[in-house]
Amino acid sequence: MKLYLSEKYFIDTTSPIDLSIPLDFQKNTSAWNLEKPSFNVVKDGSFIGSVADGGNVNFRDISFNPHSHCTHTECCGHITKKIHSINQQQIAFFCKALLISATPKKRANSKSNTEDFVIDLDSLKGIEQSINEHKAIIIRSTPNTKEKLNKNYSGTNPCYLDCDIIPFLNKHAIKHLIIDLPSVDKENDGGELAFHHKFWNVPANPDLERTITELAYIPENIEDGEYVLNLQIAPFENDASPSRPILFKVRRAV
Repeated sequence: MKLYLSEKYFIDTTSPIDLSIPLDFQKNTSAWNLEKPSFNVVKDGSFIGSVADGGNVNFRDISFNPHSHCTHTECCGHITKKIHSINQQQIAFFCKALLISATPKKRANSKSNTEDFVIDLDSLKGIEQSINEHKAIIIRSTPNTKEKLNKNYSGTNPCYLDCDIIPFLNKHAIKHLIIDLPSVDKENDGGELAFHHKFWNVPANPDLERTITELAYIPENIEDGEYVLNLQIAPFENDASPSRPILFKVRRAV
């Protein structure tokens, strides 16, 4: 089905591009030193929640943390005393989005005595002329490998974003930021979470419309450029929810 954006442009709804990493008890991403998610068969007297084990249905309890085990979207409630719910945020479920690939820079960190890899403003300068009413930016970090689908990031000091990006995002009224990393901030920063705080303007005036999506996966064969984003979230009354960012390529009508 073709969904026309104007007389000149349309999106093909039969060709979605899924950027999500699913929750999987056999192979999954992991961060923040958490154990793997668990899927446990419910057993109660004669009831067995497994068809393979003689039950009538498959019926399992699932234990996981969205911040660690799958693609997730979070709101400012992630860092506020009041736990705002992502399910109550005013999210534009369809919006224009720009996908870019960014190569992290190596940087010495004197505070933690580590060598960090950081995506900074230089990565976005080349898209200044491309932003036109886009509400979302998707950042694909390099190198980009399928290892991201089931990588354990705990204790690896993964790449993160420099706060110098935020004025650029503010200037262009970007509401939704999607990355393929476990966090926009450094893994161990002493609880500062500087990017989170500045992006959401916490505690001064929390922005209830902005979201951050982490642990996405952008396949290598997907080109940088303009898309329409369908940001799907599970209806969890929580600061974050498992999510499925879907992209649709914008095409020119013949």
